[in-house]
Amino acid sequence: MRKFSFFLALIVVLILVSNLSFTPKNKVLASAEKEQVVLQQASFLSPFSIENSFRREKFDIQGHPDTLTWKLLGVIKYVKKPDKDYPDGVMFPIINSELKTKNKKRIVMSGFIIPIDNVSYALSKNVFASCFFCGQAGPETIMGIKFKGTTPKLKTDQYVTLEGTFRYNDNDVNDWIYHIDNAVIVKGGK
Repeated sequence: MRKFSFFLALIVVLILVSNLSFTPKNKVLASAEKEQVVLQQASFLSPFSIENSFRREKFDIQGHPDTLTWKLLGVIKYVKKPDKDYPDGVMFPIINSELKTKNKKRIVMSGFIIPIDNVSYALSKNVFASCFFCGQAGPETIMGIKFKGTTPKLKTDQYVTLEGTFRYNDNDVNDWIYHIDNAVIVKGGK
């Protein structure tokens, strides 16, 4: 009987120890799903590699462009100044300090394509029916576009994401306030 009691106690101890070290499948699956989410979130950033994301290293993202928003472009004030073409004066933009730091740097910007003439386009916060030309928005809601290479054929109100060099204009009233130069379509093209 003692042998049986000893054997039974040994089995209970083994069961308890195995339960403490056992990880249920759903916990393993949950941690694997978390790992997959981390990889999915990081995979769109080109300077990162999957191997580095497993190591959780700090990354150098100097070459990665900033994403601009229409809200940031809309933080603008105007001041009336004299101009040779407008004797009564004209409203000149005062660019906010955050945008000034992004001048001549790589940026990403999304918006609607607005045709200007047969060969050039602008990027707009709003569709053509509500764009700056139609009186529904200010000049800060549109960006002039100079494409890198040949200008692609685009449709009115086509929603695109462009990558290019940001440039602002605060002294020529006959030009756009904001520009994206050397632009390439990164999303929303044909």
